[in-house]
Amino acid sequence: MVKRILLATPRGYCAGVERAIETVEQALRLRGAPVYVRRRIVHNTHVVQELEGRGAIFVDSEEDVPLGAEVIFSAHGVSPAVRVNARRLGLRTIDATCPLVMKVHAEARRFAARGYIVVLIGHAGHEEVEGTLGEAPDAIVLVETVEQARRLEPARGRPLAYITQTTLSVDDTEAIVGVLRARFPGIEAPKRQDICYATTNRQRAVKRILERVDLLLVIGSEDSSNSNRLVEVETMTGEEENLAFKLPPELGPKAAA
Repeated sequence: MVKRILLATPRGYCAGVERAIETVEQALRLRGAPVYVRRRIVHNTHVVQELEGRGAIFVDSEEDVPLGAEVIFSAHGVSPAVRVNARRLGLRTIDATCPLVMKVHAEARRFAARGYIVVLIGHAGHEEVEGTLGEAPDAIVLVETVEQARRLEPARGRPLAYITQTTLSVDDTEAIVGVLRARFPGIEAPKRQDICYATTNRQRAVKRILERVDLLLVIGSEDSSNSNRLVEVETMTGEEENLAFKLPPELGPKAAA
C-alpha cells in the first residue's frame, strides 16, 4: 500500500515548451484548423494528441505541407536547409524554436565562422541535434559518449570549441567535457552552459528526492530526452533500491517534453 506520494519540485513544462504549445494554440485560434506543424511540437504524446484533436496536423517534413500553406517549426528547431526549402515551397512559417536552442544554433554559426571545429555533444537523430548540425555541417563533429570523446581526432591546425544539446544529462555531459578538456586544454566553451536551466533543475530535484522514496516514477514520453535523462539520474546516483520507472503520459498528468 502506498502511504505517501512526494512530488518533485520543480516539475512539468519548461518555459520553452509552454511557449511552443501556446504558439500552436494561438495559430488554431487565429487561423482555424488545420494548422500544420513540422514534427511534433514537443516530445509529449499527451500534448500532441490534444492538439491533433483541435485541428493541428503534424508532418514529418515541410514537403508534406500543402503549397502556400502555413507551417510551424517545433520547439527543437530546424536547420537552415529546412527554412530555405520552406521558402522554395512558398510556405508561410511560424518559428516556435526554444530560445535556448536558438542560442546553441548561434554559437555553432559563430564558432564555425571563426574557423573552429565545433564538437557538438548530443544524441544522434534527435531533432534538436539535426537542426544544430545543419547550421555548420562542415565544421561540426557530433560526440555522444565519453569513449567517442577519447577517440576524437580533429583536424590539426584548427581551434576547437564545444557546444551541447540542451536536454542532456548534466553528469554525462560533465564527464564528456572533462575528457575533452584533458585532451584539448585550449578547447573553447560556450559563455554560458547550453543545457537548459529547467533540465538542470529537474535533474537536481530527482537527486534530492531519491533518498526519500522507495519508487521513483517519471511520467513522460518514450522519446523525450528530458524524461529519459531523469530516469538515468537514478542509475547515476547508485540508488538502486529506488528503481526508476517511466510511465506513458496517458497514465498520469502532463509531463515535461
